[in-house]
Amino acid sequence: MVVATVLAASLNPGGIIAWLVVGLIAGFLAGRVMRGAGYGIVGDIVVGIIGAFLGGLVSNLLIPDANFGFWGSIVVSFIGACILIAILRAVSGGRRAL
Repeated sequence: MVVATVLAASLNPGGIIAWLVVGLIAGFLAGRVMRGAGYGIVGDIVVGIIGAFLGGLVSNLLIPDANFGFWGSIVVSFIGACILIAILRAVSGGRRAL
């Protein structure tokens, strides 16, 4: 119930297709900004959707009861995806070139 409240207050792009589009855009942008080649379409969507959740939690802590709409959801998801990528790279040690 808390998760639904956080996501409803922070991200409201509507419908499953919109969530996939937001996840794809946010994951793609985060993969480019975070000095990486991205994770492919499916990986970018997953990173973006999980990033949307993380971004929703962070934004709800900073701005409770906010409604960002579709474009704001992309920004919040992008920030969350960047946080997720930073955590993943810190835990895995990052990718190393041979």
